[in-house]
Amino acid sequence: MTRSHSPSRNHDNGRGKKPGRPRPLSPSRGEARRKRRPIGEARRKAGSLFARPETGGGKPASPKARQPEPAAEGHRIQKILAAAGYGSRRECEELILTGRVEVDGKIVTELGVRADPLTQRIRVDGEALPKTRPVYLAVNKPKGYLCTHRDQQGRRRVIDLVPEQFGRVFPIGRLDQYSEGLILLTNDGAFAEHLTHPRFEVPKKYQVLVAGQVEPDLPRRLQKGIHIAEGVVQADEVKIKSRHALSSVLEIVLREGKNREIRRMLARIGHKVLTLRRIAIGPVKLAEMAPGEYRLLTKQEVAALYNTGKPQ
Repeated sequence: MTRSHSPSRNHDNGRGKKPGRPRPLSPSRGEARRKRRPIGEARRKAGSLFARPETGGGKPASPKARQPEPAAEGHRIQKILAAAGYGSRRECEELILTGRVEVDGKIVTELGVRADPLTQRIRVDGEALPKTRPVYLAVNKPKGYLCTHRDQQGRRRVIDLVPEQFGRVFPIGRLDQYSEGLILLTNDGAFAEHLTHPRFEVPKKYQVLVAGQVEPDLPRRLQKGIHIAEGVVQADEVKIKSRHALSSVLEIVLREGKNREIRRMLARIGHKVLTLRRIAIGPVKLAEMAPGEYRLLTKQEVAALYNTGKPQ
């Protein structure tokens, strides 16, 4: 069937429109490219016409404007605070976010700000940063002590076990209030980050006394994985050291640590933890240190800890 041509396209349709003009034939693709090319070249040459708004209304940026601002030099403030012994990076970030840090007399509340501790005045709670050398301590934490830098209730802290001559130090990682054993203290934020960051997987060994006689397949179950609130957690190594009538002694190695992880894992399979003692962190061992005793780590131990658990 042949379709009739509509006269409304070329004639007035009663709405006041004038007869349309015939469209010119569209050029071929090759001709279109040749016609567009000079426009592209013109755009590249006339950069001021097509510049982004941030360049100052289309004006080309001067070489001086392209240089980094002085504020971008130096180190992030949380890194400086951690190196000065104000806690871990996360604790130092809290100091910044709560407005307790100032640089050259101005309060800083943003985490991206950088500073140079050699040329700028940095203060925390109105006090200038102390100039200290790196300190690395091993402490045998007794039961009842907290691994925290501040406690509003005034309870005993593990940092109270070392003399003030070492300056401001903080614990690396955590042992809960009812656990005991090896804990490391330092004022070196980079060192603490290496030992606590999950990607480095620094091994930590624990000796655990549990209620009841454990089943022979307990090591396999803990290494396969146990479901807790945060997901599936698993031990790296598990050994049954001894069994008694009413209790058993285990040796457990973890490469990551969540809050009260060992206690929660064992509780899920029906064993209450009676005592929990950390006996090693990487190559550093608790050995014969008495509860509450401390000692300085050797240079060899610090170097060995830096080389332990690094990703390949």
